[in-house]
Amino acid sequence: MRLSKIHNIGMVFCFWLMYVSVHAQDVNTYIEKAIDNNPEIQKLELRYAISKEKVNEVAVLPNTEFGAGYFVSEPETRTGPQTFKLSAKQMFPWFGTITSKEDYQSSLADVAHQDVVIAKRKLIFKVAQSYYKLYSIKQKENVLTKQIELLNTYETLVLKSLEVNKATAVDALKIQMRKNELEGKQEQLKQNYTAELATFTELLNTEDMLVVSFPEESSIDKEQTPINIDSLQLHPELIKYDKMYESVVQSEIVNNKSKSAMIGVGVDYINVAERTDMNVLDNGKDIFMPMVSVSIPIFNASFKSKSKQHQLAQQEIELAKVERYNFLAARLKKSISDRKASLIKYKTQLKNIEQAKNAETILMSNYENGTLKYQDLLDVQELMLGFELNKVDATLDYHLQTTTINYLSTY
Repeated sequence: MRLSKIHNIGMVFCFWLMYVSVHAQDVNTYIEKAIDNNPEIQKLELRYAISKEKVNEVAVLPNTEFGAGYFVSEPETRTGPQTFKLSAKQMFPWFGTITSKEDYQSSLADVAHQDVVIAKRKLIFKVAQSYYKLYSIKQKENVLTKQIELLNTYETLVLKSLEVNKATAVDALKIQMRKNELEGKQEQLKQNYTAELATFTELLNTEDMLVVSFPEESSIDKEQTPINIDSLQLHPELIKYDKMYESVVQSEIVNNKSKSAMIGVGVDYINVAERTDMNVLDNGKDIFMPMVSVSIPIFNASFKSKSKQHQLAQQEIELAKVERYNFLAARLKKSISDRKASLIKYKTQLKNIEQAKNAETILMSNYENGTLKYQDLLDVQELMLGFELNKVDATLDYHLQTTTINYLSTY
């Protein structure tokens, strides 16, 4: 299926800007920097500029032919001997041939342009995904920090209870071991952050390690906008196949024009010396001979072969587009489904966190009665930690799936 709509390069940015969040501006700042610094995009833009310039290259006539000859043995004519000959000839392609070549080269430039659009879209996708991974790691570090602070509070309570024999040294040791475990996880997260930051820095093509800024809280759009799968037809990766198809069409037009005759016009000038043996009319008069020529491709087997190749190429492009569409459609449907699942997981964690807080409040209320069970408190704290980390994972997966959907969808 071929599309006639023109895809504007500005839509590369629209697909991301339409995804509104409290930290979208931060992400866009890094995206703009990545696009400005990316060598691949710069390379493709130069390739596109070269393709556009080639339009001027083909918009020319064939070379003008000039010739010169000297008569070693001067042929005698009635008006005198011929001494030398000059000639000039210009061939003109059949009507519309040059225009068809311009159209063909323009179609190739359109394909190169789509490569730029696709590269920018992919870079936006990669930068956004890396950004959210960094943000998720920072969120987990914050969760662990809060849990460690909570354990410090528990530890203070245990030490006070030890003084009045309402707790044991084992309770204090359990809390300290729990703190050690969380501090170890924090160190692991720092290493994960450093590794992901290296990837993020590479995407932005900067030598210095960045200090990435994040919002205090992440937001999830609980009212998701329905995604139209048919919007995939306007995806740059599929539009590229349309542009490739059009280039083959234009190539066939050039091929058909090449089968037409070429008309040439020219002139020959022959220098004639004066006769000395007699005086004749027009003695020594030079010769000017205008000429018209026609170039006809009689043997056209190559043109028929090219036409066959063009037909096969069009079929190949159509099949490749269908294959790519099916792949992108399946990927889009999966991302939509996975995002819904992450939203369900996110809402579940919110409920669990609320209930864990209520359980903690009930347990802490028993402290004044001297009936506080520290093992129960640690169990609830461990559950709370798991729920908080699951919430961060659900938020990350939501944003990752959203960036995938935004890459695939066209707004």
